[in-house]
Amino acid sequence: MEGIMTKQDRIWLKLMKFGEKLGCHQMESRSFSFRGYQFPVCARCTGVFIGQLSGLISIIAGFRLPISLVFIFMAVMALDWGIQYLKIRESTNIRRFISGTLCGFGMTYLYFYVIKTVYEFLIG
Repeated sequence: MEGIMTKQDRIWLKLMKFGEKLGCHQMESRSFSFRGYQFPVCARCTGVFIGQLSGLISIIAGFRLPISLVFIFMAVMALDWGIQYLKIRESTNIRRFISGTLCGFGMTYLYFYVIKTVYEFLIG
C-alpha cells in the first residue's frame, strides 16, 4: 500500500510546492506539523502570514498602530533572526512564530502608512 497517494497527500504536496514558491526554506525542524503533515511554510513564515492577515483585519476595523510600534514589532523578528544567525542562541518554533506574527502585523501597517502617505501626496 506504500506508494498510493491519498487526496490529502496530493493537497499537501501542492501546498508544499506553493510554500516553496513563496520563498520559504521549509526546513522540517523549523516548521509546525498537523496530523503528520508538515506546514507548507516554516514557523516564522506562518507567523508572518497570520500577522499580515491580522494587521489587515485591524486596519479595516479602524485600529491604528503608532509608527514607532510598527518598527519595534518588525525589529523583534530581526533581533530573533540575528541572535540565531550569530549562533548566540538557537530560536524555537514558538519564538519564530511570535516574532514572525509581530513582524507581519507591523509590515502590514508599514505598507498601509506608505500607501496612505503616497496617496495623500498625490491627491492632496
